[in-house]
This record gives sequence, structure tokens and C-alpha cells, in this order.
Amino acid sequence: MAAFEYIALDAKGRQQKGVLEADSPRQVRQMLRDRQLAPLEVKATRTREQGGGLGFGRNLSARDLALVTRQLATLVQAALPIEEALGAAAAQSTTPRIQAMLLAVRAKVLEGHTLADALKEFPGAFPDLYRATVSAGEHAGHLGPVLEQLADYTEQRQQSKQKIQLALLYPVILMITSLIIVGFLLGFVVPDVVRVFVDSGQTLPALTRGLIAVSELVKGWGWLFIILSIAGVIGLRAALKDEGRRRRWHGFLLKLPMMGRMMRATDTARFASTLAILTRSGVPLVEALAISAEVISNRVIRGEVVIAAQKVREGGSLTRALDASGQFPPMMLHMIASGERSGELDSMLARTARNQENDLAAQISLLVGLFEPFMLVFMGVVVLVIVLAILMPILSLNQLVG
Repeated sequence: MAAFEYIALDAKGRQQKGVLEADSPRQVRQMLRDRQLAPLEVKATRTREQGGGLGFGRNLSARDLALVTRQLATLVQAALPIEEALGAAAAQSTTPRIQAMLLAVRAKVLEGHTLADALKEFPGAFPDLYRATVSAGEHAGHLGPVLEQLADYTEQRQQSKQKIQLALLYPVILMITSLIIVGFLLGFVVPDVVRVFVDSGQTLPALTRGLIAVSELVKGWGWLFIILSIAGVIGLRAALKDEGRRRRWHGFLLKLPMMGRMMRATDTARFASTLAILTRSGVPLVEALAISAEVISNRVIRGEVVIAAQKVREGGSLTRALDASGQFPPMMLHMIASGERSGELDSMLARTARNQENDLAAQISLLVGLFEPFMLVFMGVVVLVIVLAILMPILSLNQLVG
């Protein structure tokens, strides 16, 4: 059986969309007529090999992926065959795209493929980490617990990402608001106020003349600055498509005082947690290292991990290989070395990943705590300069009149 997407009209003439399993499009049309629906369009769910159409190349959200994985884990641990578990999870889903995807995976499983092989049809939704872990669970015969671990891992990654986004949301809003207010003052308020002093013909203080020059610059060329900023961002994104330029850019970012430390902490924590779940699921260490390297966003750190994986493949120690990269903190290396000696590498990796994430959260909280008073002081200084530039000519004029 295969999965088919359909569009049909009900008795009231409203369009209905959904997914059905059948042997052929003709059977789907008959099933729709039995439901008192008039079929308009029936098409097979597209896989990666067929390409195109339904947008399955887009990633599933972490929440959707965690929910689907949790449902499958529960059903598989309840001793349901994997094809029945997939069908039940598809029936439970309220999103047609996810429903069609699960039914397409189920169809591949019914053809005799393993679940990991069936998931390869949708690499955008089920990344290498996910498929390798599922494959290890199938080979070891404990797919249910492995799916449970995957669901926990996905939820933890989503929660960590949300914490960082929420922590950075307020500073970003504050900074944008401050820039808008300053731009409005310089572009519209200041010119009207200082025009009185300019028309009076008196000699203006240097601060006032400077404020007038900045105001005229913002009012006359502000639009150009905005366009150049947008063009600069677009140009940088285009330039970073080249792997060599991206690597040099990432190397530059790592050298920045605070940002480099945060980027290194983020990537090393992500690497450690990914490697932990793979090794715990029975994936060979060398293969797990290659997969874990793909989740690292910084190209410099990723390249060092690839070199470390090659050293491990040649028989070297994981601790020494990572230490030679110079990208991992000493505490993480000590914990990994302890895990290698005790044979509990996966648990030590998970522990050091949690430590790194806690350190990262503390760094972000510190930066946010410093950024808020900095922006308040910045706004206060700007307003003070504007007020002084306006008051100084008034005081001078009063002295002349006196």
C-alpha cells in the first residue's frame, strides 16, 4: 500500500484535504465516494527519490519531531509492530504534511525496508543523527528505548534553544527601540527646534553645530544607511556561501572576546550531547564522531572534530584527539577521559554537555544583565547631549539679552 494525498468536495461544496492509504489512486477515489466526497485530485505522496511537490525537504520543527518520536516510542514499547505504530501515529497527527510523511514511511516499511532506511526518504525531516540512532536501535533490538532517548534529546535541544532565544529577545527589542527613538529625534525633532537658533543668526556652540550636522545627515542620508546595511547583510550571506570564506569568518568570530567563548560553548555542548546519545544507542564511536561533527555550526570547530575522528579511527584516544584540537575546555576533556577509563563514556558526555549548557546559560544571563544598563546609559547620554545642545544657545541668548 502507498500513501495518497487527496482534495475532494463534500456535500456542501467545501474542499476537504487529507491522506489515505490504498493500492492505487483509483481505490482512493472509490474510498472517497464511499464517504460521500467528490474527488478532485489524488496524487501519490512524493518521496526524495521522486522529488518535488509536497515540501518534505523542509525540516520538521523540534516540537513535531519530538511528539512523533514519543508516540512511536510508546507504541513500540507496547509491543506493536512498527508498521502499526506508524499508522497509529499518522492517524493521531492533525497536520496533513506529517500524516502523509508517516504513511509514506509506513509504506516503505511494508515493502520490507527497515525503519531507518524508510526514514532516508525524508532527510530534511529526519537528520543523520536521528536515522543512525534508529538504525542502531533496530540492530540491537531495543528500538523503543532508543526512540524514547531521541524524544528526550529533541525536547532538551528545543528547550535550550528557546531559553537562549528568550534571553536575547529583550536586549534585541531594547536596542532596536533605542535606535528608532534616536533616529526619530535626530531626523524630525531636532531640526524643528534648532531652526529657531539658526534663523536668529547668533553664533552657535560647537555642540549645537555638531548636533545640527548629525541631524541633517540622518534626515538627508538615513535612508541610504538603511539600504547599505541591508545590502551589507545580504552581501555577507552571499559571500559566506563559499566554504573558504565561511571558515575564515568563523575563525574570526571565535577570536572575539565574548562571542567567541559563547559560540565555542554552544557548539561543544551540542557536540557532547549528540555524541552521548549516539554512543548510548550503540552507534560505533568513529561513526558517532562523524555524525556529531555535522551538528557543529562553526566550521573551524567542525574541521577540528573531523580531524579528531580520523585520529580515533587510526586507534588514538578520543581525549587526546579532542585535546589536540584546542577547541574543547579542560573540564570537558577531563570528564571525557574519566568516561573512557571507566567505560561510561556516554554518561560522562551527557554530564559534561549539561555542564556546558549551564555555563552558557550563565554567560548569556550575565551579558543580558550588563546590556540592559548599558542601553539605558546610552539612551541617557544621547538625550543629555540633545538637551544640552538645545539649552546652550538659549542660555547664550538670555545672557545677551541681560
